[in-house]
Amino acid sequence: MDATMINVGGILGSGIFMVPATVALYTLSSSLFFLVWILGGIISLFGALSVAELGAAMPEAGGQYVYLNRAYGPVWGFLYGWSAISVINTASIAAVAVAFSEYCGFFISANVFQIKLFAILSIVILTIINLVNVKAGARFQNWFTFAKIFSISLVIVLGLFLDGGSLENLYPVLSERPIYSLVGPLGLAMVAVLWTFDGWIFVSYVAGEIKEPDRNIPLSLIFCMLIVVSIYLTLNFVLVYALGFDKMVGAELVMSDAASIFLGEAGGTIISLIIIISLIGANNSFILSSARINFAMAQNRLFFKKAAEIHPKYNSPANALWMQGAWACILTLTGTFDQLITYVIFASWLFYGMSAGAVIILRKKRPDIKRPYKTPFYPWVPIIFICFAIFLTVNTIIEAPRDAGIGLVLILAGLPFYFYWIKGE
Repeated sequence: MDATMINVGGILGSGIFMVPATVALYTLSSSLFFLVWILGGIISLFGALSVAELGAAMPEAGGQYVYLNRAYGPVWGFLYGWSAISVINTASIAAVAVAFSEYCGFFISANVFQIKLFAILSIVILTIINLVNVKAGARFQNWFTFAKIFSISLVIVLGLFLDGGSLENLYPVLSERPIYSLVGPLGLAMVAVLWTFDGWIFVSYVAGEIKEPDRNIPLSLIFCMLIVVSIYLTLNFVLVYALGFDKMVGAELVMSDAASIFLGEAGGTIISLIIIISLIGANNSFILSSARINFAMAQNRLFFKKAAEIHPKYNSPANALWMQGAWACILTLTGTFDQLITYVIFASWLFYGMSAGAVIILRKKRPDIKRPYKTPFYPWVPIIFICFAIFLTVNTIIEAPRDAGIGLVLILAGLPFYFYWIKGE
């Protein structure tokens, strides 16, 4: 359950509250709208099923860092770890913390500087919780994830049974546009949907601390995706049922708009509370799991040695947590996290695709490794996921070449540090 809640908590962040309006814009029909969400869930499940084999075979802290290291060599593992520590995970922690503070501003007025300070305070508190006790961090994650699931489920039930919605809002069922003209919009819709499913990788970061990893890692990933897909499909049905495509397109606060249809003026307040719960739970999942990457790198002498130390009293990677938290706080204060995320977002899917490829490579390279769990329908499941990862990466390079180029420079900027630590070893 702990492993499942870490993943569910990481996925159910802010994305589902914003992306449905974007998907509605690109699809404009209920059949295509729900098809994109179903496909997004299937592709994410394929990625989770692939990585589950690696996690069960190599239940070590660090997740993708370990898998890429074993499959492609230490430099690739380091570049992933460097990207995660310097930008991908820490900038995400900063972004979610600021979003949490901004939504708290719905109830308490605050200026820009105060919002940043409150965001930093939330990062520090969550870091301390996960430092003092690994199990306490997992319990905290469970509470917030259960609260999140309950709150969203309540909105779904109210939306289905209270007055305000209409089945007529599901029309048009079929798209009136020519099939050839749908390829581009559906591709953009798929990118947005897959972003909302991002986070299924988190359990692999803490694989070294999971009991019975050969059983619990694969099960947690499968349960996680079933829970998230069910919530996403039913919640999106309520949004379309309440608003219809005309009102969804261009809506900045699509969840609040839908809630106001069947809850009246109280809708905005209720949705803001749900989003706050979702964001704090998502950030705890980020902080709990991501620090295991620099911890694993430090154990391999590819990061600051202090990060490899375990706290003598709390038995947690305390220094790794503090280093991660300190950098996330700096990014929060400087406000550069949004830009950094834009620059390296394509790198996440590049490394995801390489991780799925590692399943195939290690089957050939290391057939001797004990594999308590094997990816079903191998090799098609990892191959299909790899194809989508390539599509997303290439699409980003074509649509935003400047951002992708800057992101590539940021990733390669880790090479001097790699050679410095290798030399030091």
